Amino acid sequence: MNASTTDQLPVVVVGAGPVGLAAAAHLMERGLEPLVLESGPSAGTAVRAWSHVRLFSPWAEVTDPAAEKLLAPTGWIRPDGAAYPTGADWAEQYLQPLADVLGDTVRYGVTVTGVARAGRDRIVDSGRDEQPFTVHIQLADGHEERINARAVIDASGTWSTPSPMGADGLPALGEKTAAERISYRVPDLGDPTVRARHAGKRTAVIGSGASAFTALAYLADLAKEEDGTHAVWILRRGIGANTYGGGEADQLPARGALGLRAKAAVENGHASAVTGFRTEAVERDGDRLVLVAEDGRRLDPVDEVIVLTGFRPDLSFLSEIRLGLDERLQAPTALAPLIDPNVHSCGTVYPHGVGELAHPEQDVYLVGMKSYGRAPTFLAMTGYEQARSITAAIAGDREAAERVELTLPETGVCGGAGLFDDPDAAQNSEGGGCCATPATLQIGIGAPAASGGC
Repeated sequence: MNASTTDQLPVVVVGAGPVGLAAAAHLMERGLEPLVLESGPSAGTAVRAWSHVRLFSPWAEVTDPAAEKLLAPTGWIRPDGAAYPTGADWAEQYLQPLADVLGDTVRYGVTVTGVARAGRDRIVDSGRDEQPFTVHIQLADGHEERINARAVIDASGTWSTPSPMGADGLPALGEKTAAERISYRVPDLGDPTVRARHAGKRTAVIGSGASAFTALAYLADLAKEEDGTHAVWILRRGIGANTYGGGEADQLPARGALGLRAKAAVENGHASAVTGFRTEAVERDGDRLVLVAEDGRRLDPVDEVIVLTGFRPDLSFLSEIRLGLDERLQAPTALAPLIDPNVHSCGTVYPHGVGELAHPEQDVYLVGMKSYGRAPTFLAMTGYEQARSITAAIAGDREAAERVELTLPETGVCGGAGLFDDPDAAQNSEGGGCCATPATLQIGIGAPAASGGC
């Protein structure tokens, strides 16, 4: 197949989430044919899984300009730019309408099982760049197909691959066999089934980020209503000045509120903290679980375990593609130093595009959450700029691809989700970004859960 023939092929986009759909909108704006492959039954399947989450970022920062242009002729109007959507709002009021406009270019119930160069495994050099990509897919009924593509944009995210509880990055011994009592998501205690799992029970929460803070806050609220409810907060490190975040001084007001809620849960006796505990094994004690640390410590039995130790990218279906990934973060090599959580917060990561996202394999890109590998903080606006830049590169417009078109508010805008006393309260922060310093920070109870990012 020659280059002119390859150019007639679609650009395959893996995932119909926020950044995948934005990439499709940018491709259409440039006259290129997208083909979006979504494993779930609807747009934003992963986002819908945390529908109870309220974002740190307002509507003005979670919609893409090219997508808005596509939506405009339908009469779609962006919700109040200063309001903060939940995951459900984002999916129902923006992502699904956008996917509907894209029409048949979005296919649902399609799982990508492999990507390669036609007739070339990852070893072969000869004629590699001239060959189209072959994308192997499996449909919901088990039927398999092969699709040829001129380029591949992987926006499949990391939601499907949460990190395990083992301190070495691998599942703890016994973790898999105890799966019926272990979850890897912030619980939606508004769901009666989920609530029943924790009401009057002893639940271990493993993790030290915003998701763990949210779980602790939720379980503390439940403890006030249901006697016998208690959380055991398991930390791999000790408790120090930064354990609970910056509180009222935090650049992320909602994150600060979360930290203070977690601190209150401990101080009020609704949660107990276990520090320096690096989980090695999970053992059975009747119907309950006992967590065992590397140093031999054994915790009192718990009824449930919530593991909130982050996410990681699924790279298995890209095994025949030549990717250049950082050995620690599993992010593109040029991007990794810019997002290293040991050095940067979301407010210090500058907008980036094709230069930082390129791989040794030409015309294949990881974008959105997946581009950050194991780094924890991602911003929707950054993902939309990634999509704009790489689609320009695929279209051959290098000048546009290398030009930064995203300007962040002076206060900075950070990813993540917030636990708000009132959705409107977050709108009072100066500058409209989640990194702004609020005039008044109100911390209440019974707020929406929070764990996702944008």
